[in-house]
Amino acid sequence: MRAVDLASDLETVLATEEEIRAKLDEIAAQVAVDYDGKELVLVGVLKGAVMVMADFARALPMLVPMDWMAVSSYGAGTKSSGVVQIRKDLDTDIHDKHVLIVEDIIDSGLTLSWLLENFAARGAASVEVFALFRKPDAAKVHVDCRYVGFEIPNEFVVGYGLDYAEKYRNLRDVAVLAPHVYA
Repeated sequence: MRAVDLASDLETVLATEEEIRAKLDEIAAQVAVDYDGKELVLVGVLKGAVMVMADFARALPMLVPMDWMAVSSYGAGTKSSGVVQIRKDLDTDIHDKHVLIVEDIIDSGLTLSWLLENFAARGAASVEVFALFRKPDAAKVHVDCRYVGFEIPNEFVVGYGLDYAEKYRNLRDVAVLAPHVYA
């Protein structure tokens, strides 16, 4: 396996590890206030939300169960297909529970819109969204997102869980991927 020349693969850093950690701490403090006394379940969307979920859950000053759902609308491409496929369903019954969906990024909003409808149909007491990143210019459907870390331009980004063809997830910062990588 060849070593990656990150300097040529990445164009612009949009959020550093330090900025991400500070934003997670800020949002975790707000979530703790908003859900004080309520039974909250965090639902991470695999695989991208793994980094966000781990660091966010550790930043929360409260005990919360976590569950995972794997859905996809991308495949190996750089644009959402708009067709949602369930790859792993929840293990937790969310009926009458407050659910906070933890997402790495909102692009088109199609997958998240589908998840919100799906969880409401399961009888959740409430369903809200925390997305670390959101691309407002990429939205195809409006999704109410209670907590947003960073609004970013409609560029293809990688790092901190975000990938291209299952690579770059382990980068500590979030950066724009150079077009020559995926062209």
